[in-house]
Amino acid sequence: MIYRVVFACRLRAVLFAAMLISAAGMAAERADNFVLLDHAGSAHELYYGDSAAAVLLVAHSSSCPLDTEVLQTLKNVQPELKILLINSTDSRAEIARAAAQDGIDLPILHDHAQIIAPSLGFDQVGDAVLVDTSGWQISYQGDVGSALLNELVAQPGAITSVQGPAPVGCRLNLPVNEQVADYASEIVPILQNNCMACHVEGGIGPWAMSEYAMIQGFAPMIREVVRVKRMPPWHADPAVGHWQHSAAMSDNDTQTLINWIEAGAPRGTADDPLLAERQQTPQWPLGEPDLMLEIPTFDIPATGVVDYQFPVVANPLDRDVWVEAATIVPGDTRVVHHVLMGSAEQAPAESDRESVFQNYIMGYAPGNESAHMPAGTGVFVPVGGVYQFQMHYTPVGVATTDTTRVALYFADEPPANFLRQQVVLNPRLKIPANTADHVETAYFEFWEDATIYSLVPHSHYRGTASTFVLEYPDGSSETILSVPNYDFNWQRTYSFVEPKAVPQGTRIVHSTVYDNSSANPANPDPEREVPWGLQSHDEMLYGSVSFSWDKERSDAPIHSNLTAGSAQFIGFMDKDKDGKLAKTELPDGLRKRLGWFKWWFVDTNFDGGLDLAEIEEMFSGN
Repeated sequence: MIYRVVFACRLRAVLFAAMLISAAGMAAERADNFVLLDHAGSAHELYYGDSAAAVLLVAHSSSCPLDTEVLQTLKNVQPELKILLINSTDSRAEIARAAAQDGIDLPILHDHAQIIAPSLGFDQVGDAVLVDTSGWQISYQGDVGSALLNELVAQPGAITSVQGPAPVGCRLNLPVNEQVADYASEIVPILQNNCMACHVEGGIGPWAMSEYAMIQGFAPMIREVVRVKRMPPWHADPAVGHWQHSAAMSDNDTQTLINWIEAGAPRGTADDPLLAERQQTPQWPLGEPDLMLEIPTFDIPATGVVDYQFPVVANPLDRDVWVEAATIVPGDTRVVHHVLMGSAEQAPAESDRESVFQNYIMGYAPGNESAHMPAGTGVFVPVGGVYQFQMHYTPVGVATTDTTRVALYFADEPPANFLRQQVVLNPRLKIPANTADHVETAYFEFWEDATIYSLVPHSHYRGTASTFVLEYPDGSSETILSVPNYDFNWQRTYSFVEPKAVPQGTRIVHSTVYDNSSANPANPDPEREVPWGLQSHDEMLYGSVSFSWDKERSDAPIHSNLTAGSAQFIGFMDKDKDGKLAKTELPDGLRKRLGWFKWWFVDTNFDGGLDLAEIEEMFSGN
């Protein structure tokens, strides 16, 4: 106990020493920002939040654990210090096992690309860096249990250096990069494979990787956005699921690129491959379309909030078609936040604008420009009717005009099955003011055997993390997608390499974590209780699921929008998750309309709750 108290005092003295060093005018090195996932799959950003006066980063190894007394003391000094352990040598599974075995309940961050620990100067287990959150300067570097901490307690004013002695523990044995990568033969291929789908002339990237001079000029920014996982824009936890067209950069490419930048981004002597053949974004990335639609032109003002627009385009074809792929190309990518597209037999009424989901085709957002229907499926569009759209525009300070275009690609023959779309949502969410980690959850229960193809999590400025979990009828569960570092600027579709077969009675549970506190730099107003709303200053719990019914065939549809809507309604109203709605779980207006008398006519099995069949019957008006 005495050791723990003294150690805690030493850590507090480090904070005091840091202030003295600053007052003396001594320059301290700045700790660059980074994002890493911990052993449980949660994301941690060094610069996110300011509730602690300092952050203590400590090198960790599963095979050479820190002293148990040190670990306990580190735990005890929170929240005055935020403690983050960093492991750069073990797998996520090994780190999790070590955390359980050693009783560590501190976050252990997984530096799997091995770029963060070297930048902090970590070489041995127990290496520590103390970072002052007021300016993100390093105020101490050395052994986490060193004798220097005693000096800080005894004579804090006598400290003239932030450098402490090195630890005497195990070496981390991080790879030594003795040779810097060659720009032409190694760096350019990395950029082409990971960046240049967007960063080309005419692409959605804000600048084009057109030649070495551009790469060199933006090299510090490239290092920053890779370290904080803002680029490439792929936010799925790599330990959960296997995805088609993953945009995640490999550990080897990440390490090679960052080491090259930190070595000064040398040019080399070979010709610049980027000058030999300039890449441009093709007009239609999937090829010449079978049908091109032009959405009516819309004028976007320089400022203000633009209401969602719901334009329709008449179906010009004289035949039924099966859509197997589509691309949406905004006229002005700066202002088009997203586009949702479906078809209908006729233009929807003002009160039924969300019917875009009843025969949904695809959604556009940056990073989600094209859609391929899974093999053997398609979206059936009958002759006549309209294509309908939901357009979300965001002003950018300059008045502009948008004319978005759509390319559709049709199957030569009818596919085996329909592609269906369901949204797991909660339009009744309420996110309390000044709350950092608020969770909202809803579910959708499959009433027949089904196959899931892809998932899209969506929230607004306050969303920080999302998950999809399957709860099977036998009581087991499986996390099938985790997005621990959600970024509102990118709306990715996560398509399984191997589609997920789910038996009848399986629930897909979608959850999102929201940060409605002042620590969230994107939060428009932490003092506000935030409701559901279409605009970005409000919020959504919205999880899109693409699937097919195993018993359905393209020539024998069984899907009912009424049944799907009823299941969706249960999924966000069913607070106790028992699969039916008690009177107390119904909206106030519906509960009052039913009263005592009508309730007994809708609760036909008299079990005190409304199941899927009873909800469907009630909504049908029969």
